[in-house]
Amino acid sequence: MRAISEVCDCKEKYMELLLLGDEQEEMIYKYLERGRLFVVKDDGYACAVFVITDEGDFVLELKNIAVSEQYQRKGIGKAIIAYIENKFSGAFKKLTVGTGDSPLTVPFYESCGFKSCGVIKNFFIDNYDHPIIEAGVQLCDMICFEKELSGNYGTDR
Repeated sequence: MRAISEVCDCKEKYMELLLLGDEQEEMIYKYLERGRLFVVKDDGYACAVFVITDEGDFVLELKNIAVSEQYQRKGIGKAIIAYIENKFSGAFKKLTVGTGDSPLTVPFYESCGFKSCGVIKNFFIDNYDHPIIEAGVQLCDMICFEKELSGNYGTDR
């Protein structure tokens, strides 16, 4: 049985999983302290994590989403997005996320209803101490996505 819960202490304990979604610890630490970390457990095993931050003006940002390899392509990522929408749509108007221009991540966010809203040129080159390669492609620019949240449900902030 899968369960999602928030982790308030010892967030570093999930660094191995967080590094699947963001390859550099230094970058993770920039948002981990102020972010809210959630863990997805399947029969007690931490199989996925995600971090969200309140960016002000009723904007919630998904900073990290990571699913362990053996659990990928089983709907957990989409379930995480649905969970975020359900839990936070009453308090936030928009969910944003930035990702590399990758054939693995861009279609995922589009399939979850996100719309492209901008590009941050050379983000991965300027902010990481090593090349980030995904699906055989070096990531250079960050693709920004957003999704309007319905005010019909959710009340947490």
